Amino acid sequence: MGQSRSLFYIIRDLVPQVIAAVGNVPFASIALWFLSFAFALGVWCYTLWLVAAFFKRRRSVLKHMIVWLLITLLLALKMFAFSAVSDDVAVRELLYALVATALTVPYFKRSQRVKQTFVNP
Repeated sequence: MGQSRSLFYIIRDLVPQVIAAVGNVPFASIALWFLSFAFALGVWCYTLWLVAAFFKRRRSVLKHMIVWLLITLLLALKMFAFSAVSDDVAVRELLYALVATALTVPYFKRSQRVKQTFVNP
């Protein structure tokens, strides 16, 4: 119980400092952060829905898996072009996305086994 009280007091003491620090940030930066957070949350929700549909063998998985791979590729490309991460990390993520998309999309589009697996409405 002592740990939670001390954590409560730490949070209580830090909240005014955090509010003051956020007050000094331009509105455009805060808006971009919220937009980025909302987009990341949307991608996570879309991923969870896609995983659930995948295990239910829904027919819509074929199209949505391709869309998800393309979104992943676009996010890796954005990270490569605009992010402040090191080039090694950005190139590695871009290559992972490129290889996954290049191998999986033709397989999902042409494979008869895939078309026979995802049959549920």
